[in-house]
Amino acid sequence: MTKLSVNINKIATLRNARGANNPNLVQVALDAERFGAQGITVHPRPDERHIKFQDVLDLAKVISTEFNIEGYPDQRYMDLVKLVRPAQATLVPDPPQAITSSSGWDTIAHQAFLKDVVSELQSYGVRVSIFINPEVKFFEPAKTTGTDRVELYTEPYASNYPINREKAVRPYVEVAAIAKELGLGLNAGHDLDLHNLKFLKQSIPFLDEVSIGHALICDALYYGLENTIQMYRRQLED
Repeated sequence: MTKLSVNINKIATLRNARGANNPNLVQVALDAERFGAQGITVHPRPDERHIKFQDVLDLAKVISTEFNIEGYPDQRYMDLVKLVRPAQATLVPDPPQAITSSSGWDTIAHQAFLKDVVSELQSYGVRVSIFINPEVKFFEPAKTTGTDRVELYTEPYASNYPINREKAVRPYVEVAAIAKELGLGLNAGHDLDLHNLKFLKQSIPFLDEVSIGHALICDALYYGLENTIQMYRRQLED
Protein backbone atom coordinates (compact mmCIF):
# COMPACT_ATOMS: atom_id res chain seq x y z
CA MET A 1 0.00 0.00 0.00
CA THR A 2 1.26 3.45 -0.92
CA LYS A 3 0.62 5.96 1.84
CA LEU A 4 -0.63 9.50 1.24
CA SER A 5 1.14 12.19 3.24
CA VAL A 6 -0.57 15.59 2.99
CA ASN A 7 1.73 18.60 2.88
CA ILE A 8 0.03 21.46 4.74
CA ASN A 9 2.43 24.29 3.85
CA LYS A 10 -0.23 26.04 1.76
CA ILE A 11 -2.61 26.08 4.72
CA ALA A 12 0.04 27.96 6.68
CA THR A 13 0.53 30.36 3.74
CA LEU A 14 -3.17 31.21 3.80
CA ARG A 15 -3.16 31.68 7.56
CA ASN A 16 -0.09 33.89 7.50
CA ALA A 17 -1.69 36.21 4.92
CA ARG A 18 -3.85 37.69 7.69
CA GLY A 19 -1.53 37.20 10.62
CA ALA A 20 -4.03 35.44 12.86
CA ASN A 21 -4.92 31.76 13.23
CA ASN A 22 -7.49 31.21 10.51
CA PRO A 23 -7.33 28.58 9.16
CA ASN A 24 -6.10 26.77 12.25
CA LEU A 25 -3.15 24.71 11.04
CA VAL A 26 -3.27 22.14 13.82
CA GLN A 27 -6.99 21.57 13.33
CA VAL A 28 -6.53 21.16 9.58
CA ALA A 29 -3.85 18.54 10.21
CA LEU A 30 -6.11 16.67 12.61
CA ASP A 31 -9.00 16.87 10.15
CA ALA A 32 -6.77 15.66 7.30
CA GLU A 33 -5.87 12.60 9.38
CA ARG A 34 -9.52 12.02 10.21
CA PHE A 35 -10.38 12.30 6.50
CA GLY A 36 -7.85 9.63 5.54
CA ALA A 37 -4.37 11.19 5.32
CA GLN A 38 -1.80 8.63 6.41
CA GLY A 39 0.82 11.24 7.17
CA ILE A 40 1.35 14.98 7.55
CA THR A 41 4.28 16.73 5.84
CA VAL A 42 5.68 20.18 6.60
CA HIS A 43 8.65 22.08 5.18
CA PRO A 44 9.66 24.85 7.60
CA ARG A 45 11.89 27.36 5.83
CA PRO A 46 14.24 29.79 7.57
CA ASP A 47 12.07 32.84 6.79
CA GLU A 48 8.94 31.09 8.16
CA ARG A 49 6.93 32.29 5.18
CA HIS A 50 4.53 29.40 5.65
CA ILE A 51 5.25 26.79 8.34
CA LYS A 52 6.63 28.39 11.48
CA PHE A 53 8.98 26.60 13.83
CA GLN A 54 6.32 26.78 16.56
CA ASP A 55 3.89 25.07 14.18
CA VAL A 56 6.21 22.08 14.04
CA LEU A 57 6.29 21.86 17.83
CA ASP A 58 2.50 22.20 18.07
CA LEU A 59 1.87 19.59 15.38
CA ALA A 60 4.26 17.11 16.95
CA LYS A 61 2.08 17.01 20.07
CA VAL A 62 -1.06 15.90 18.25
CA ILE A 63 -0.27 14.06 15.01
CA SER A 64 -1.12 10.38 15.30
CA THR A 65 -0.08 9.29 11.79
CA GLU A 66 3.43 9.77 10.36
CA PHE A 67 4.95 13.21 10.78
CA ASN A 68 7.41 14.10 7.99
CA ILE A 69 9.63 17.17 8.26
CA GLU A 70 11.28 18.27 5.02
CA GLY A 71 14.16 20.69 4.85
CA TYR A 72 17.75 21.53 4.10
CA PRO A 73 19.84 19.99 6.87
CA ASP A 74 21.40 23.12 8.35
CA GLN A 75 21.88 23.36 12.10
CA ARG A 76 18.44 24.89 12.62
CA TYR A 77 16.81 21.93 10.87
CA MET A 78 18.91 19.36 12.69
CA ASP A 79 18.09 20.89 16.05
CA LEU A 80 14.38 20.91 15.22
CA VAL A 81 14.34 17.25 14.19
CA LYS A 82 16.31 16.31 17.32
CA LEU A 83 13.72 18.08 19.45
CA VAL A 84 10.62 16.77 17.67
CA ARG A 85 11.74 13.25 16.65
CA PRO A 86 9.30 12.89 13.71
CA ALA A 87 8.67 9.59 11.96
CA GLN A 88 10.62 10.81 8.92
CA ALA A 89 13.07 13.53 7.95
CA THR A 90 13.22 14.29 4.21
CA LEU A 91 16.41 16.02 3.13
CA VAL A 92 16.19 18.53 0.28
CA PRO A 93 19.03 20.59 -1.23
CA ASP A 94 17.06 23.85 -1.40
CA PRO A 95 18.82 27.14 -0.71
CA PRO A 96 16.97 29.35 1.84
CA GLN A 97 15.46 31.65 -0.82
CA ALA A 98 13.96 28.85 -2.94
CA ILE A 99 10.23 29.12 -3.63
CA THR A 100 9.89 25.35 -3.82
CA SER A 101 12.09 22.31 -4.33
CA SER A 102 13.40 22.24 -7.89
CA SER A 103 15.98 19.45 -7.93
CA GLY A 104 17.24 16.49 -5.98
CA TRP A 105 20.59 15.96 -4.28
CA ASP A 106 23.79 15.30 -6.14
CA THR A 107 24.55 12.28 -3.97
CA ILE A 108 27.99 11.92 -5.56
CA ALA A 109 29.28 15.39 -4.74
CA HIS A 110 27.57 15.54 -1.33
CA GLN A 111 27.97 11.92 -0.29
CA ALA A 112 30.20 12.56 2.74
CA PHE A 113 27.99 15.40 3.99
CA LEU A 114 24.82 13.37 3.58
CA LYS A 115 26.35 10.35 5.27
CA ASP A 116 27.07 12.41 8.39
CA VAL A 117 23.61 13.98 8.37
CA VAL A 118 21.82 10.66 7.86
CA SER A 119 23.76 9.03 10.66
CA GLU A 120 22.94 11.84 13.09
CA LEU A 121 19.23 11.85 12.24
CA GLN A 122 18.99 8.08 12.54
CA SER A 123 20.59 8.32 15.98
CA TYR A 124 17.44 10.21 17.03
CA GLY A 125 15.28 7.28 15.93
CA VAL A 126 14.13 9.10 12.78
CA ARG A 127 13.72 7.46 9.36
CA VAL A 128 15.59 9.41 6.68
CA SER A 129 14.64 10.03 3.05
CA ILE A 130 16.81 11.86 0.49
CA PHE A 131 15.16 13.89 -2.28
CA ILE A 132 16.67 12.66 -5.54
CA ASN A 133 16.43 13.11 -9.31
CA PRO A 134 15.47 10.09 -11.46
CA GLU A 135 19.03 9.53 -12.65
CA VAL A 136 20.69 6.15 -12.26
CA LYS A 137 24.06 7.59 -11.24
CA PHE A 138 22.70 9.00 -7.97
CA PHE A 139 21.27 5.81 -6.49
CA GLU A 140 24.26 3.74 -5.42
CA PRO A 141 25.86 6.81 -3.81
CA ALA A 142 22.53 7.42 -2.05
CA LYS A 143 22.66 3.89 -0.67
CA THR A 144 26.19 4.55 0.58
CA THR A 145 24.95 7.45 2.71
CA GLY A 146 22.97 4.99 4.80
CA THR A 147 19.61 6.59 4.05
CA ASP A 148 16.48 4.52 4.62
CA ARG A 149 14.59 5.87 1.63
CA VAL A 150 14.85 8.13 -1.36
CA GLU A 151 12.10 10.45 -2.59
CA LEU A 152 11.79 10.72 -6.37
CA TYR A 153 11.55 14.31 -7.61
CA THR A 154 8.52 14.02 -9.88
CA GLU A 155 8.23 17.48 -11.46
CA PRO A 156 9.71 16.28 -14.79
CA TYR A 157 7.24 13.40 -14.81
CA ALA A 158 4.32 15.73 -14.12
CA SER A 159 5.41 18.23 -16.78
CA ASN A 160 5.79 15.58 -19.48
CA TYR A 161 2.81 13.45 -18.51
CA PRO A 162 0.31 15.30 -20.78
CA ILE A 163 2.66 14.90 -23.76
CA ASN A 164 3.63 11.24 -23.46
CA ARG A 165 2.97 9.53 -20.17
CA GLU A 166 4.85 6.33 -21.03
CA LYS A 167 7.97 8.30 -21.91
CA ALA A 168 7.54 10.54 -18.87
CA VAL A 169 7.43 7.65 -16.42
CA ARG A 170 10.17 5.53 -18.02
CA PRO A 171 13.17 6.95 -16.10
CA TYR A 172 11.23 6.65 -12.85
CA VAL A 173 10.46 2.99 -13.44
CA GLU A 174 14.14 2.39 -14.18
CA VAL A 175 15.48 4.02 -11.04
CA ALA A 176 12.68 2.60 -8.89
CA ALA A 177 13.85 -0.89 -9.84
CA ILE A 178 17.40 0.06 -8.85
CA ALA A 179 16.21 1.46 -5.52
CA LYS A 180 14.37 -1.77 -4.83
CA GLU A 181 17.46 -3.85 -5.67
CA LEU A 182 19.52 -1.70 -3.32
CA GLY A 183 17.02 -2.14 -0.51
CA LEU A 184 16.02 1.53 -0.44
CA GLY A 185 12.49 2.52 0.46
CA LEU A 186 10.82 4.67 -2.17
CA ASN A 187 8.81 7.88 -1.81
CA ALA A 188 7.74 10.36 -4.49
CA GLY A 189 6.65 13.95 -4.57
CA HIS A 190 6.35 17.26 -6.44
CA ASP A 191 3.53 18.29 -8.78
CA LEU A 192 1.65 15.03 -8.39
CA ASP A 193 -2.11 15.49 -8.82
CA LEU A 194 -5.37 13.74 -9.63
CA HIS A 195 -4.43 13.49 -13.30
CA ASN A 196 -0.99 11.88 -13.08
CA LEU A 197 -0.88 10.09 -9.73
CA LYS A 198 -2.68 6.88 -10.64
CA PHE A 199 -0.42 6.14 -13.61
CA LEU A 200 2.70 6.66 -11.50
CA LYS A 201 1.35 4.25 -8.90
CA GLN A 202 0.45 1.67 -11.55
CA SER A 203 3.93 1.98 -13.06
CA ILE A 204 5.70 1.72 -9.67
CA PRO A 205 3.33 -0.35 -7.52
CA PHE A 206 5.82 -0.68 -4.64
CA LEU A 207 5.97 3.05 -3.86
CA ASP A 208 5.98 3.47 -0.08
CA GLU A 209 4.63 7.01 0.11
CA VAL A 210 3.69 10.10 -1.86
CA SER A 211 3.77 13.58 -0.39
CA ILE A 212 1.29 15.99 -1.97
CA GLY A 213 0.46 19.54 -0.99
CA HIS A 214 -0.12 22.26 -3.57
CA ALA A 215 -2.38 20.36 -5.98
CA LEU A 216 -4.32 18.68 -3.18
CA ILE A 217 -5.05 21.97 -1.41
CA CYS A 218 -6.07 23.57 -4.72
CA ASP A 219 -8.44 20.68 -5.41
CA ALA A 220 -9.88 21.02 -1.92
CA LEU A 221 -11.12 24.51 -2.82
CA TYR A 222 -13.50 22.84 -5.27
CA TYR A 223 -14.17 19.42 -3.78
CA GLY A 224 -13.70 19.99 -0.06
CA LEU A 225 -10.81 18.65 1.98
CA GLU A 226 -12.41 15.38 3.05
CA ASN A 227 -13.57 14.46 -0.44
CA THR A 228 -10.25 15.50 -1.98
CA ILE A 229 -8.20 13.34 0.37
CA GLN A 230 -10.42 10.38 -0.43
CA MET A 231 -10.05 11.08 -4.16
CA TYR A 232 -6.26 11.01 -3.84
CA ARG A 233 -6.42 7.86 -1.74
CA ARG A 234 -8.40 6.15 -4.50
CA GLN A 235 -5.68 6.99 -7.03
CA LEU A 236 -3.27 4.99 -4.89
CA GLU A 237 -5.39 1.85 -4.55
CA ASP A 238 -3.83 -1.31 -5.92
